[in-house]
Amino acid sequence: MLGVLRGLAFATLALPAYAERIDATLPAGVEQALKSNKLGADTLSVVMLPLNGEGAATLVNADVSVNPASTMKLVTTYAALELLGPNHQWKTEFFTDGTLKDGVLQGNLYLKGGGDPKLNMEKLWLLLRDLRANGVVQVKGDLVLDRSHFIQPDLPAFDDDGGDQNRPFLVEPDSLLVNLKALRFVTRNDGGKVSVAVEPPLDRVRIDNRVQALPAAKCPGWPDLHYNPIADSQGVTVVITGKLHAGCNGQTYLALLDHPDYAAGTVRSLWKELGGSITGGDRVGSVPSDARLLAHALSPDLTEIIRDINKYSNNTMARQLFLSLGAAHRLPGDADDAQAAQRVIRQWLASKGIAAPNLVMENGSGLSRQERITAREMAAMLQAAWRSPYAAEFISSMPLAAMDGTMRKRLRETPVAGNAHIKTGTLKDVRAIAGYSRDAQGNSWAVVAILNHPQPWGAAAILDEVLVSLSSQQGGSQTARR
Repeated sequence: MLGVLRGLAFATLALPAYAERIDATLPAGVEQALKSNKLGADTLSVVMLPLNGEGAATLVNADVSVNPASTMKLVTTYAALELLGPNHQWKTEFFTDGTLKDGVLQGNLYLKGGGDPKLNMEKLWLLLRDLRANGVVQVKGDLVLDRSHFIQPDLPAFDDDGGDQNRPFLVEPDSLLVNLKALRFVTRNDGGKVSVAVEPPLDRVRIDNRVQALPAAKCPGWPDLHYNPIADSQGVTVVITGKLHAGCNGQTYLALLDHPDYAAGTVRSLWKELGGSITGGDRVGSVPSDARLLAHALSPDLTEIIRDINKYSNNTMARQLFLSLGAAHRLPGDADDAQAAQRVIRQWLASKGIAAPNLVMENGSGLSRQERITAREMAAMLQAAWRSPYAAEFISSMPLAAMDGTMRKRLRETPVAGNAHIKTGTLKDVRAIAGYSRDAQGNSWAVVAILNHPQPWGAAAILDEVLVSLSSQQGGSQTARR
């Protein structure tokens, strides 16, 4: 009991007057789920805090420092809503240091990134259309990429399981992040002939198609296809092997090029489709102070960005947002924008009366072995967000249980379906949920449940049981225990 309640003096979870009772035991269903999966109660931290109505707050292992996995994105996105504003946008711009006459640009074309987390193919295409509409057809100079917006931290590459480092969820942030640096490979067997297409089609990505065509049959959910990238001085060759039945197709996403190669290749590919040309080479550099603006594009509002981050747990976009917070509040003493973001988030929490001595933020996405928080600290932040002017935007950014995002397949045919906005978190030895849910009376609760264990088998079912137990709870019916 002392371990459960330790830290009440410094913890900032302020219970409403009608919820000053504390339950220091897990719901019976959760205890049984832990026992069934042979996990001890000390592996699970739980805080359930009533936000309106009656009920006893549940605090179990609430002050244990744990790895929250992707639930850390809630800290980053809520901080961004208040520190940047819900209508914050990022800017991407084309400049030139040359002259334009009769469609010919005599000079270099500069593409300056502003850290946009969602500069996708469609947005870049529209930006290039604007460039074309402004009279540019031929560029006689170089394509110069300005990636100076962020001061990047020197962080080790995340390698949780020793798997393929080309997986898109591992893409690192960049001032000029284009299309999340993703390549989509689509393999089809049309009438006995196998074809492979890659989108976007980049000169530095070549296909070596070795897929065996099979007769028509029922298409499997996961076709027998394997993608082996081989890098060389000219780019990368993707050797595709396996088998594919007639009438079937398969697709995968890979991140194979570095940020400059991907950005430059995509610009050139789309510009060529629009009838333009660039005769010079590609290089990284800064926009000259006397350069002239040719075209610019704005990102969607922050409200839309955080929806993508939280609904689908997008690590790269979360890291972009974290660095954007740092860049917007950078001070001369900050070594990089990650350090600046950590500082400003701590100051922001302190301004709300939230002391978070256990909070450790490395990249703001939860894709980290270093990041830490306690369930009490996370719940205190959720409680503050509930009172925020931007509560609606924040809550609606989270997956809706049994309906969308990373919760779309969970808790179907339970009372929780449609009644909880929950952010999930998953690492090799972490399973977590955090967000808002309702009890049997329709009252709202802040809920945090984080399980850390080397073998978290069955953890998703255990965390789901936390929400199921809460959904069946009658307000005010618990027995208070201190």
